[in-house]
Amino acid sequence: MNQHQLHEAASTLLKNARDRTRLVALPESCRPASRADAYAVQAEAARLSGRLVAGWKIAATSKAGQEHIGVDGPIAARLLSEHVIAGGLTVPMKTNVMNVAEAEFAFRMKSALPPRGRPYETGEVMDAVDTLHLAIEVPDSRYEDFARVGAPQLIADAACALWLVVSPAVAEGWRSADLVSHKVAAYRNGLLAGEGSGANVLGDPCIAITWLANELNSVGECLQPGQLVTTGACVAPMAVAPGDTMNVDFGAFGSVEVSFS
Repeated sequence: MNQHQLHEAASTLLKNARDRTRLVALPESCRPASRADAYAVQAEAARLSGRLVAGWKIAATSKAGQEHIGVDGPIAARLLSEHVIAGGLTVPMKTNVMNVAEAEFAFRMKSALPPRGRPYETGEVMDAVDTLHLAIEVPDSRYEDFARVGAPQLIADAACALWLVVSPAVAEGWRSADLVSHKVAAYRNGLLAGEGSGANVLGDPCIAITWLANELNSVGECLQPGQLVTTGACVAPMAVAPGDTMNVDFGAFGSVEVSFS
C-alpha cells in the first residue's frame, strides 16, 4: 500500500470511531490484504489520532477468542493512552457492538526489544519485563460484522482495541508463580460469569508476549520501556451490558474491577 492508501484507510477508521458509526468493510481502494499493510494502516491511524501509544494488546490468543472474531491465530494492536484506565472506573457501552469483557494478565516493559535478524526467546523477553498487572479488556470494533472481515482488516482497526482497565503492579515474587495454571474467576454483578487460567493464553502468557515481540519484529516495530502488554483472555469473552459490574479475581495476585454505563 502506498502512503495515500494508508492515509485513506486510517482516516476512514478514525472517522467512524469519532462518529460512532460502523463500516461493512474498508473501501477496496485502501483495504489491506497482508499483515504488513494492516500494521502500517494501524500505525498511520495511531499517528493521525495524536494520542500516545501506551502499549499493545494481543487478541485471539485462545480458541474462544479466535472464534469470537473470526481469525485462526493471534493478532496485535497498539493501545492508545486515553483508553488505558485504572481499575474501579466506569466504561461507556452505549455504542459498543462487541459487548464483552475479557480477563487478562498484562506486563509492563522495563527495556526495549528492538527489531533484529533472529526471533526473541521467551527468557529474553521476560528479562525485559518489569512488572505484572491484572487487566480487564473491553474491546470494540468499527465494523458491523467484525467476525467476517478477516485478520488484515481487524489489525488495521487496532485488533478491536478500545478500553483496557489495569490494576497497580502485583506484589514482587510473581516471577516464581506458575502463570499457566494460575486460576482466574470473573464475576458479573456478584455472580460467577466465567473461569479460566493462563493456559488459555497461547498456553502461557509469557509465550504470548514473546509472540508479540516477534510479530512486531517482523514489521519493524518494537516494544518500548514503560509500555503495557495485555496478553489475551484467560477466560472466554463474557457478555456485559450497561449497569453491569465485572470483578475478576486473580487469587493471590488480587483482583480488578470495572463498571459499565
